[in-house]
Amino acid sequence: MPLPDAPAHLILTTDILAAVVFAVSGALVASRKGLDIVGFMWLAVLTGVGGGTVRDLLLDVPVFWMVDPIHIVACLITAIVVHFTAHLVESRYKLLLWFDALGLALVTVAGTAKGLDTGTGPMVAVAMGVITGTVGGIVRDLVGNEPSVILRREIYVTASALGAAVYVLLTLLAVPGLAAGIAGILATLAVRCLAITFNWSLPAYRPRPGRSIEEIEKARR
Repeated sequence: MPLPDAPAHLILTTDILAAVVFAVSGALVASRKGLDIVGFMWLAVLTGVGGGTVRDLLLDVPVFWMVDPIHIVACLITAIVVHFTAHLVESRYKLLLWFDALGLALVTVAGTAKGLDTGTGPMVAVAMGVITGTVGGIVRDLVGNEPSVILRREIYVTASALGAAVYVLLTLLAVPGLAAGIAGILATLAVRCLAITFNWSLPAYRPRPGRSIEEIEKARR
């Protein structure tokens, strides 16, 4: 049974806003590295449209910013604004984290909605939301030589997956697209912000000593 389509205007609006918010985080990394305005633009664009580009390639649909370059234009304008205003912020790293959290929430829902709109199943739609939400930040950190958001112990991908799952579930329950989108955004944002505030993390792997020969022999009996 085909899944209910998300409203096209919701996807477009969320995509543009998400691109701008993530572009701010990319430009803030450029400011921390002392780059010129071209560097600001480069990091802003990579961060703003990186996740959505990978999503569209995987879904085998036209890449969104090649169909309508408004996202690229929005990222470039954002980069210019941040280039001339970043010095006014006392802690650019903290601001980067909060803009990244908002960007994660927005692009997660936009990516999930795009997945549903193209007729994918619930699990694939959630995966598209997570990919859209995380790839831009990964590219930003790699290019900007920052510690990767994925390798930090803070809850990040989990927040994205939760928000995507909330959006898909509500959509399957025939909740209007706008309400489902807001719920997905709030779910992702709430978990990510709490993780930043209280330094939440999932249990990490702890190496354990290997079994002795005696224990192995005993287990075989």
